[in-house]
Amino acid sequence: MVPVFVLDDAAAGDHAYGGASRWWLHHSLESLGRSLGKHRSRIVLRRGDAAAELAAIARETGAAAVHAIRHYEPWWRKAQTALKAALPEGCELVLHDGNYLAEPGSVTTGSGGHYKIYTPFSKAVLERMPPRDDLPAPAHIASPDMWPKSDGLADWKLLPATPDWAGGMRDFWEGGEAAAHERLEEWAEDVAGYETTRNLPSQGGSSRLSPHLHWGEISPVRVWHRLAGNRGRGWQTFAKELIWRDYAQQTIAQFPDYPSKSYRDGYSALWRTGKAADGDFAAWTRGQTGYPIVDAGMRQLWQTGWMHNRVRMIAASFLVKHLLIDWRRGEKWFWDCLIDADYGNNGVNWQWISGTGVDSNMFVRIMAPLVQSEKFDAAGYIREYVPELAEFSDKDIHDPTEEARGAYPAQIVGHREGRERALAAYRKIRG
Repeated sequence: MVPVFVLDDAAAGDHAYGGASRWWLHHSLESLGRSLGKHRSRIVLRRGDAAAELAAIARETGAAAVHAIRHYEPWWRKAQTALKAALPEGCELVLHDGNYLAEPGSVTTGSGGHYKIYTPFSKAVLERMPPRDDLPAPAHIASPDMWPKSDGLADWKLLPATPDWAGGMRDFWEGGEAAAHERLEEWAEDVAGYETTRNLPSQGGSSRLSPHLHWGEISPVRVWHRLAGNRGRGWQTFAKELIWRDYAQQTIAQFPDYPSKSYRDGYSALWRTGKAADGDFAAWTRGQTGYPIVDAGMRQLWQTGWMHNRVRMIAASFLVKHLLIDWRRGEKWFWDCLIDADYGNNGVNWQWISGTGVDSNMFVRIMAPLVQSEKFDAAGYIREYVPELAEFSDKDIHDPTEEARGAYPAQIVGHREGRERALAAYRKIRG
């Protein structure tokens, strides 16, 4: 077996790996290389057209088959088709569905069609559970006598250098398969309380398995079998989060451009453009909106490459509804900043919050960030990521008075003003 990873930025176009994803990829490949080394194997690294590079390695080694995980991003689907055509005679392309509970297209409606709405899809997936058996790691990996040439991982320059902005990510994360399994064991002790803790950013009640799952360092099948013995609503809620990953892939399999094109027509006139909108967007990205819960989330994203899920919804809703800025600008920012940036999840989540998706929250349901912050006890979370507010009491930190804010910025738009502006803009496009 010749393990290979090809870094193909050109195929993905504007969805090539973002800066945070490249950081994680470096450490994930480094970890995989160490694991393979224990089996006297190694990973071959190539950069360029994935289909061409894999076909070249197949010819060089006389491979009988190329095995790969099936992907559903439109550029990888094209690459899979191109690879099948490019392989030498006698070499087979074998695609496996290894990163989801149920591969897209396998769970269908009673009439044989694809589900578009999450709730019936989730129920149908649950009826198929448990998933297939978890496969053990191989005891031995047979290696070739001669290895194909390989790039050096450091030569790809995936890590930031000038400046090195990844210090917060190094402190927050450890990538690789071993770290993924260790995190799963830790989460197995906490998942029972997930129904409550998932909404409390100060308590850190998230599994933090998302980057490990996204990069294939652990399988959702392994996660399911490890946790399914838990009783109670915590596991039941978390199971639906795993199924949401499958739903996102089901969606992009049906609508390949979903992360860049609104499913519902008529929203283009809703979004603000121009210098003022650009200034508001910049303030949002820097965590300088004057809303502590929003700013804490955006700063956590920049520092760690990740954001608590409840806060993701609050921050995304604020951009789309309070600021009336196109959800696609937020999608692109998250794509570059998230270590778990996933084409399907990112697009589906942004279209859900913006009201433009096939299955989405109504645009007129506007989250109140100050109410959300207090309701979900975010004081400790705000102190961690907005340290200039650290001395405020639990009661006052969610919305400090203007005279007490000091260097912390005033709100760039009042909640009532932003809400009324959003509703008026929506009524206008709906006639």
